[in-house]
Amino acid sequence: MDSLHTDTTRHLADLSQQWVAAELRGDTAFLDRMLIDDFVGIGPLGFMLSKQDWLQRYRSGDFAYQTLALEDARVRDYGAAVVLNGVQAQYATYHEQVTQGRFRITLIWVRPAADWLLAGCHLSGPIPEGPPKRS
Repeated sequence: MDSLHTDTTRHLADLSQQWVAAELRGDTAFLDRMLIDDFVGIGPLGFMLSKQDWLQRYRSGDFAYQTLALEDARVRDYGAAVVLNGVQAQYATYHEQVTQGRFRITLIWVRPAADWLLAGCHLSGPIPEGPPKRS
């Protein structure tokens, strides 16, 4: 986390870890409560998923994580919104195709009422292993 270790940033870092655990379990009941109705997930290839599309991946059995971790999280508090940037390390399958690696992730948390809800998740393409190549 950033040097701003406020109660909010600590709480949202913890809530983000709860989200990771629910994703790993494929816990659609928990995720349904945690995602705001107009949630948008953007995958590492640029596709966009609504809340229902996001949940349906698990309900259909088409998508599953075997491992998932959130690393190097940095949380920035903007009052009614919090942004978390970090690295998502994963091994997952989608339609029996393996998706593994480390991806940059941005989670956008909002508080429209008393509870924090996840409004967006954006994943980059895989982070290359080793130093960048020079041309």
